[in-house]
Amino acid sequence: MQRILILGATSAIAAEVAQIHALRGDRLHLVGRNPEKLAAVAARCTGATVSVATSDFGELGANERVITNAITALGHIDAALIAHGDLGDQLASERSFDEAEAIIRTNFTSVVSLLIPLANHMEAARKGRLGVITSVAGDRGRPRNYTYGAAKGALNVYLQGLRTRLYGSGVTVTTLKLGPVDTPMTRDHEKTVLFGKPAAVAKDIVRAMDDGTPEAYVPARWGLIMPVVRRMPEALFQRLPFLSGR
Repeated sequence: MQRILILGATSAIAAEVAQIHALRGDRLHLVGRNPEKLAAVAARCTGATVSVATSDFGELGANERVITNAITALGHIDAALIAHGDLGDQLASERSFDEAEAIIRTNFTSVVSLLIPLANHMEAARKGRLGVITSVAGDRGRPRNYTYGAAKGALNVYLQGLRTRLYGSGVTVTTLKLGPVDTPMTRDHEKTVLFGKPAAVAKDIVRAMDDGTPEAYVPARWGLIMPVVRRMPEALFQRLPFLSGR
């Protein structure tokens, strides 16, 4: 039995990850903002021992206590997945620093405030698996979502450094670069064949964390797409609205 912490557990993808671990017989501690949604995710984890806690990760000063409480609930943490995030309003973030800062706080700063105590706990134990959901949006800025993408790009770099720091202690850090997924978070986006499905994406996430994969594109096809996108000249990039447009 593994002891698994999922932060942002009420997202569609995280809920599927929780179910996979429940079927394995793992012990789960689920943290999210909405108590009703948390209770619904816990109810889906049939047969597993599950504890829940509510938290707004945007309250940065409280996040160390979130991790301390999770360690108390589980005894120790074998694996932790950080799954919360928010696309925000790109146009609003271009007009207002407060809007831009809120996107950056949710997608970068709050994650760092959780990773610091988590990493210290696992480093002291000399074992553990950290998984953090980022985005292919962090690989190249696009007019559609570049404030969000900037936060995810910064997180990718932070995770690179953390991975190297923890390597000698036996702790793995997996950066999960997700392409668009058909979830409530993308409900206003036109769906294409490139969109993943939550259940399949969750399986890829668990597999990557189990294997200690340093960086995983999910679904894997994005590992072929994004090197091309990163190197594409601006003149061509702007002519492909499904990549560059709002």
